[in-house]
Amino acid sequence: MKIICIGRNYTEHIAELANERPSQPVIFMKPDTAIHNPEQDFYIPEFTNDMHYEVELLVKISKLGKHIDEKFASNYYDEIGLGIDFTARDVQNELKAKGLPWEKAKAFDSSAVVGAFYPKTTYEDINNIQFSLVKNGAPVQIGNTSHMLWKVNELIAYVSTFFTLKKGDILFTGTPAGVGKISPGDKLEGYLESEHVFSIDIK
Repeated sequence: MKIICIGRNYTEHIAELANERPSQPVIFMKPDTAIHNPEQDFYIPEFTNDMHYEVELLVKISKLGKHIDEKFASNYYDEIGLGIDFTARDVQNELKAKGLPWEKAKAFDSSAVVGAFYPKTTYEDINNIQFSLVKNGAPVQIGNTSHMLWKVNELIAYVSTFFTLKKGDILFTGTPAGVGKISPGDKLEGYLESEHVFSIDIK
């Protein structure tokens, strides 16, 4: 099982981090050791002083696929979920400045919070799903899949050009604007439409 992540897939998030808008999806990976159960507390690692939350819609791959045509991509997933791509922003900025890969900032242990999954048939339109993250009772990120630069089926087709997708793989589809720092004592809650998907305490 692998975790495939998409960066810079929402225009406003690109702007808030002063990044360049990509001409193709930005792909990076996380190992399976990055998966974190939101029922367990998240402990901020010692190597960062600027840990950020990034809430994202998740797609769980349901069957083997390679070079998937976009028009058939919907046949390769049955479930939608919500998660957090935790990012050590200070570490990432240092790596980016040197032109180095992001793994130390993005792929460390417990960096991928994976909440509950729901049948995709729960939602009328995969390209119009609202999701949000609440920090200490106040909304901090509100996104909608209609605002993605590359929609879910486009991402699956594109990613499968480079990597064989296997049953159980998880695709993180990108984060909307509103990312920010977490501190010990914070509480993060994720919502998929009106469904409360996860709650996680920061230590």
